[in-house]
Amino acid sequence: MTVVAGPGRRSATDEVFARLREEILTGRLAPGSQHSVYRLSAELGVSRTPVREAVLRLADLGLVTIEKNRGIRVRGVHVEDVRDVFELRLLLEVPVAAAAARGGDPVLPVRLREVLAAMRAAADEDDVPTFAQLDRSLHAALGEAVGNARLSQEVDRLRDSIQVRGVATFGRTRSMRDVADEHEPIVAAVEAGDAAAAASAMRDHLVRTAALLIAQVGGPEAARDWERGRRIGQ
Repeated sequence: MTVVAGPGRRSATDEVFARLREEILTGRLAPGSQHSVYRLSAELGVSRTPVREAVLRLADLGLVTIEKNRGIRVRGVHVEDVRDVFELRLLLEVPVAAAAARGGDPVLPVRLREVLAAMRAAADEDDVPTFAQLDRSLHAALGEAVGNARLSQEVDRLRDSIQVRGVATFGRTRSMRDVADEHEPIVAAVEAGDAAAAASAMRDHLVRTAALLIAQVGGPEAARDWERGRRIGQ
């Protein structure tokens, strides 16, 4: 588990952050578990300084909470977390999908088709890590197409903040092929240059994902409550 940063590589803090983030997102550091900076530094084979700095970044993402004199605690995910994340994603990604469709970039539809085809191939191979990365790549391509790479970074941060063990729909409430198919109307609308259809398809995809995740975390009634009370991204 030792982390080593050499010349031309990421800093020790970057390496520790990446490793701990992966451990949290895969569930190897379980929600609710507590860890001291001292023990983490020993396990990772680095000094406590990069661990402390990495922990601050994880806390900023909402992946951990810092408890005075007790180290860190890996956060679980609550209904409010999922609701807040998807309300923000609706505000960001729905207008971006519309703008991407209006943009008329001839390269974008080709890129989106390639990513979608790769998503389906990953689904057929039951390759969850590759599928998840391709899913992010498709959403990122839309943000980049409208000249806003920062938006893609913010969406990634939002996704990271809830993507901990047990909070995913793949293989539970829908298959990877189902998720890929939900992206088809988005890609088709961008190909057609139909901004309204692109916005509607993105909204439908995000609302469905949010409802499934909220039901998973808080039960079906919580999902119904969210959908009845939703005001953002209508």
